[in-house]
Amino acid sequence: MGLKAPSIITFMLSVILAVVVLTSTFFGAEIPGLKGNELWALLASYAILMLGCMVRGL
Repeated sequence: MGLKAPSIITFMLSVILAVVVLTSTFFGAEIPGLKGNELWALLASYAILMLGCMVRGL
């Protein structure tokens, strides 16, 4: 399997989602739809980054 660098859009989407989750967790920010689902959102962030490295054009 040939891996490649993700596009800047994919990378930034993953980073922004991870920062939102960490802000909610450590600073107590109330974000609708995220409360109680922080783990799943962080896993989604990692999955987006992983798919960006494995799938061409993503």
